[in-house]
Amino acid sequence: MSQHKAVAQNLKNVSRDYETGRSAIRAEAEALVALADSLGEEFEKAVDIILQSKGKVIVTGMGKSGHISRKIAATLASTGTPAMFVHPAEASHGDLGVIARNDVVIAISKSGESPELSDIIEYAKRIALPLIAITCERASTLGRMAGTILLMPQVAEVCPIGLAPTTSTTMSLALGDAIAVTCLKRRDFRVADFGEFHPGGKLGLRLKRVKDVMYQGSDVPLVRSGSQIGDAIIEMSRTKLGCVGIIDTSDALVGIFTDGDLRRCITSVNMKDAVDDVMKRKPHEIDSDALVQEVALMFNTHRIPSVFVTAEGRPVGIVHIHSIVGSGLI
Repeated sequence: MSQHKAVAQNLKNVSRDYETGRSAIRAEAEALVALADSLGEEFEKAVDIILQSKGKVIVTGMGKSGHISRKIAATLASTGTPAMFVHPAEASHGDLGVIARNDVVIAISKSGESPELSDIIEYAKRIALPLIAITCERASTLGRMAGTILLMPQVAEVCPIGLAPTTSTTMSLALGDAIAVTCLKRRDFRVADFGEFHPGGKLGLRLKRVKDVMYQGSDVPLVRSGSQIGDAIIEMSRTKLGCVGIIDTSDALVGIFTDGDLRRCITSVNMKDAVDDVMKRKPHEIDSDALVQEVALMFNTHRIPSVFVTAEGRPVGIVHIHSIVGSGLI
């Protein structure tokens, strides 16, 4: 085969690959639309059961459904619904002990006939736990044993040989997300609540509170109104935060004097002049319970390197840009 023909054949194969990939994604998208249209009273019943439970949600499945179950449990747990994955094979060898009498069990099986689920199903029935099934077969063993069935549409797998779990696992995952999001909404779960469960990494930092990253106590640079500029410079140098706050006799924050202000006025003022003459009045303030992403927005919007944290107008801390550099928020 000539080089030109080989290149042409490769391009033709790539074109076919595009079409195969697009066809698979479109088929799964259509399955998800059908799944969304099928949700009704059983879905509401499942959500009610989970929200009314005083225990945790046990999510289980075998093979690819097991991987999906693990992700669903993780999503539930991170959005305010206590949940964990239990491997059905391990359950048969002692892990049934983690399932308590106030728990809810969600079992996932396309056919509803995964033999490995039998011990968990029987145990759930024996101690009268609510059993929610995610399956395509209402008349299956799982479907008959479950008190609530989230029935997925009978849609072919996009796998060319129709065997590898693809469309069915996508629908299972979407159902799990739908349950988690609905529970989140019903619980009135907020951004700050989400942060409590995500303390690590970039996401963890942006969901931290200002009080978690602020300087406080003696590390907060402050001088009294009427203090000399020289004294303000000494305090600014002590804390090395590039600014000093000015407070009045009631300890309320009335101004800020920065190293930039110093550079701009150093040739025109006397170090014994009152800092009130050169300070900026009504400085930016933020509450200690605000999210770090809010103070990052202030830094970006106002082009400032620090913000005083106040309570009823009195400074209780200060956040410097260095505290969140590297977070991706600045």
